[in-house]
Amino acid sequence: MTLRRFAILLLAPLCISLLAMTGCKNASQSRVVVYSAQDEEFAKELFKEFTQNAGLEVAPKYDTEAKKSVTHYTEIVSEKSRPRCDVFWNNEILSTIRLQRQGLLDPYDSPAAAAFAKEDKADDHTWCAFATRARVLVVNTKLVPEAERPRSLLELTEPRWKGKVVMAQPQFGTTATQAACLFEVLGPEKAKEYYRGLKANELQLSPGNKQAAEWAGKGRTPAGQVVAVGITDTDDAMEEVHDNPDVVVIFPDRDAKEGRMGTLYIPNTLAIIKGCPNPTGARKMVDYLLSPEVETKLAEGPSHQIPLNPNVKATLPPQYVKPTDKDAHPAKIDFAKAADLWDDTQKFLEAEFAAP
Repeated sequence: MTLRRFAILLLAPLCISLLAMTGCKNASQSRVVVYSAQDEEFAKELFKEFTQNAGLEVAPKYDTEAKKSVTHYTEIVSEKSRPRCDVFWNNEILSTIRLQRQGLLDPYDSPAAAAFAKEDKADDHTWCAFATRARVLVVNTKLVPEAERPRSLLELTEPRWKGKVVMAQPQFGTTATQAACLFEVLGPEKAKEYYRGLKANELQLSPGNKQAAEWAGKGRTPAGQVVAVGITDTDDAMEEVHDNPDVVVIFPDRDAKEGRMGTLYIPNTLAIIKGCPNPTGARKMVDYLLSPEVETKLAEGPSHQIPLNPNVKATLPPQYVKPTDKDAHPAKIDFAKAADLWDDTQKFLEAEFAAP
């Protein structure tokens, strides 16, 4: 074997590895990977527009309806040594705070976030909240006369609602966020008493928030159990309002006089994953999603999400109560403390509501 041939054989694997690495790098820089807990039907057109404007392909990974946000959180943690996700579009805030505390988010002070309130941004610039939704009640008007409709979540443990309330499995998505927030606002013991009261009152469990709204609108579960009230999010509630004339949406606990109880508003959040494959593209995606144009589209599109940028003047459904309205009564939530209570809340919910 000649010296030249020996050198070629020796260097060939190295050259192949370098070419592969270069190819992978170029591929990662030509696209943005987004883990999206936002529903595909609401996000896909926005991603298409981003690609047209920025020239970057979007590779979205959507969550399942039944396990919203929890699946993506688990994946991001498991991938921390070799991140695959560039941008995490979470449909709530507590999982984002938990990732922040583990050091898994990359700080980015987006110029598009300048107009947002201080409380809507992490102090270390690792996330920004936008496009909020409320946790509301969908009530079947054929089954519940106006004078008898519930005005508070806490009423739903009363005997008159036995077997008639439906809610998504509480360990996941915004239903889990609501549970942790109630643990923070009411205190763990009173919150546990509330959830045990729901269970004792034969609470019906649906696969997701969409089904909770649909079942209440139909007045029954697929198994034929009569239900009259669904606990859900505003986007799923408004889809049911659009399709069904026999429902009304109630923003609960606007009459709360004591404590910090009120209507719970849960924002979407955006974060860039630390060590992500395409940080430059990720910043462009965050700038785009935080733009006034996108919040306007989310507000005036079928998801009807409430803008947090004060400069956005969007038209929302007349049934809506925005957190800034005079007659609104938003719950006073310390989201950081609610995130602290996440693990304890989950242990309790798993013990009480996990399928046998």
